[in-house]
Amino acid sequence: MNTQDEIKRRRTFAIISHPDAGKTTLTEKLLLYGGAILSAGTVKGRKNSKHAVSDWMEIERQRGISVTSSVMQFEYDNYCINILDTPGHQDFSEDTYRTLMAADSAVMVIDASKGVEAQTKKLFKVCLLRHIPVFTFINKMDRAAMNPFALLEHIEKELGISTYAMNWPIGSGKDFKGVYERDHKQILCFAGGQHGQREVEKVAGDIQDEKFRSLLGDDFYEQLMEDVELLDIASTVFEADKVQNGRLTPVFFGSALTNFGVEPFLSHFLAMTTSPLSRYAGDVEIEPTDDHFSAFVFKIQANMNKAHRDRIAFLRICSGKFEKGMEVTHVQANRKIKLAQPQQFMADNREIVETAYAGDVIGVFDPGIFAIGDTLCTGKPFAFDKIPTFAPEHFARVQQKDTMKRKQFLKGITQIAQEGAIQVFQEINIGMEEIIVGGVGVLQFDVLEQRLKSEYNVDIKLDLLPFQCVRWIENEEIDPNALNLTSESKRVKDLKGRNLIIFANNWGIKWALEQNQGLILTDIGTVE
Repeated sequence: MNTQDEIKRRRTFAIISHPDAGKTTLTEKLLLYGGAILSAGTVKGRKNSKHAVSDWMEIERQRGISVTSSVMQFEYDNYCINILDTPGHQDFSEDTYRTLMAADSAVMVIDASKGVEAQTKKLFKVCLLRHIPVFTFINKMDRAAMNPFALLEHIEKELGISTYAMNWPIGSGKDFKGVYERDHKQILCFAGGQHGQREVEKVAGDIQDEKFRSLLGDDFYEQLMEDVELLDIASTVFEADKVQNGRLTPVFFGSALTNFGVEPFLSHFLAMTTSPLSRYAGDVEIEPTDDHFSAFVFKIQANMNKAHRDRIAFLRICSGKFEKGMEVTHVQANRKIKLAQPQQFMADNREIVETAYAGDVIGVFDPGIFAIGDTLCTGKPFAFDKIPTFAPEHFARVQQKDTMKRKQFLKGITQIAQEGAIQVFQEINIGMEEIIVGGVGVLQFDVLEQRLKSEYNVDIKLDLLPFQCVRWIENEEIDPNALNLTSESKRVKDLKGRNLIIFANNWGIKWALEQNQGLILTDIGTVE
């Protein structure tokens, strides 16, 4: 198979949702169908010995939540699939933002009883900004659920996107019988068994087949016939170009935990979603089928494997073919490097790969030279558009308890900051003697504390600070010490040496702008 054919069969997508909507469970079932795992794990409870494949951090296994993005690749029906499983918890949303930069489409998981929730809205907006296709899986139909028509209307109202039901649920809760496939006009009625652990047994056939009246019962069969008639008359017209532009979301109903509707969703999704999309370097469009290899760093993770104590930079390949040992230009460092041990992943499990193509995600060993947003390429050097970094909303002063472990403390906190898990600030004129950390949510501080303990053997003391926002100073010529600020404001630098101000409230920001003519502040920086 040539390079172009390999690229065309790639599908690289992120799975997004509000916490507890079933995102990680759906990921496990997709892996199950692809033969990547033999049985699905569970994210329920601390005492259970099985955990979701995509949750590999100790804190994830303890709390039953995802706090960092995972990368998984598997083959299914001649497609090569790269799943980017993202944290659902809002405290780790910046990791999700960066991961979405590496995806070509997104699967949005929605709880059938709750509809669109706050975090779903935030993540959907990121997809909307990138104009990537969004596919919706309405999960937990085996539990109490909203009326499916009401759910579609709710999604359209909350997200401002049109919906098209690709399948239709037959019943809900304990009476969930299966789904009706609109395009094939077929019912998939699920048989008994331990659906969660394997592929489901199903009875498939035309909706007019009278056997389904007896299988479903008169009431469910008649209700389905009424719903189908109403859908055909009143639903939105399906338009493929609107799906590709992120203006229409195909909707699938099912239950990830019990495996209802997962395989039909996967088959439809792979046929409808896009192969790798082009990327931009300023005004230049980089096509995935370009002859030259190119990629960008969207994630850095240290200590995925305690035995290795290594640091991995995750690359989204944007064009061409990658070959083990190839020499590339690290654009930001303006130097040639050799990528000798490229790896692909199933969460924290890894294997060396010989080749990879546009759309794939690979990991390369990082000796400390990479940063999020860096470009690697062959041929004439160029840089992909920068990845935004968002202003944290929570701040804490952090100190190591054992002064003899200062070196380990600084190494650990710097490496974790370089991953984008937290942001680190130093007070101007004090430097690293006083370290302030910022996070989108306070749970990030718990992760920081646990990781410093388990990965660097450092105990820390965290003191929450009464600040609410930080702003980058865009005027490089301005001396922060000369600014007229409120007594509750703090002048700091980040690890890149850029000047910032931490404010106690929005009033402090207003004061700074009014009292310092020409001062320009921004709440979004860029990863240099």
